[in-house]
Amino acid sequence: MDDKFIDAVVQQVMSKVGGGSNGGSTGGAAMQNPGMTEFVGTAIGDTIGMVIANLDPDLHEKIGIDKKFRSIGILSARTGAGPQIMAADEAVKATNTEIVKIELPRDTKGGAGHGSLILFGSEEVSDARRAIEVALKELDRTFGDVYANDAGHTELQYTARASQACEKAFGTPIGRAFGLIVGAPAGIGVLMIDAAVKTADVDLIGFLSPSGGLSLTNEVVGTVSGDAGAVRQAIITAREVGNRLLGSMGAEPKSLGVPYI
Repeated sequence: MDDKFIDAVVQQVMSKVGGGSNGGSTGGAAMQNPGMTEFVGTAIGDTIGMVIANLDPDLHEKIGIDKKFRSIGILSARTGAGPQIMAADEAVKATNTEIVKIELPRDTKGGAGHGSLILFGSEEVSDARRAIEVALKELDRTFGDVYANDAGHTELQYTARASQACEKAFGTPIGRAFGLIVGAPAGIGVLMIDAAVKTADVDLIGFLSPSGGLSLTNEVVGTVSGDAGAVRQAIITAREVGNRLLGSMGAEPKSLGVPYI
């Protein structure tokens, strides 16, 4: 992850230039509304939100989603996976939609990390559009505990009540508190997770490494579940450990927004 990338993302968050229709926010080199009904908006992380009111039958079959979902919402990003998944988790709580697909492509624009593709299914296009609107708005918050310098990044996510997006992406128990821990380069992630589970009484429900569940990204990802207070404490510990280690490799890691945990 180079300095130009970090500066661009930080500038995106800080400037918050108005963006696409229906409240989608952008920053830096803002995307303009292309005047298409499918377009909803854009947000931090080179994220774009779109809808398809009536999905083509052949494409519907190829994607492999339930026939009852005639409309889909699309959340697609060059940079970031955890923030988009957590934003999608809030969106399904607030709307009559379901997550039908989550994929995490390797994307070199994100330095050591992923991009993301998230599809929402709905019976009505208004529900799909609303889900994308909520997700785009949530990204300003979920990027708050992503930290970066020229050597790598750390990411922490927390919710007191996990929903369908967390379950589909990470196998998280629905309704329980959930935490996501990411460290890059990958070795930092190992130490972050170890410190987190030693500090708090949480269940380590997932461990992903470059060739073990990730798209050969230079990250390690841990997911934890349990009581809300314990999960939050685990995440705070991981954040302190990860940022101190990352800072030893370069400048003090910068938050890409306003920390929320």
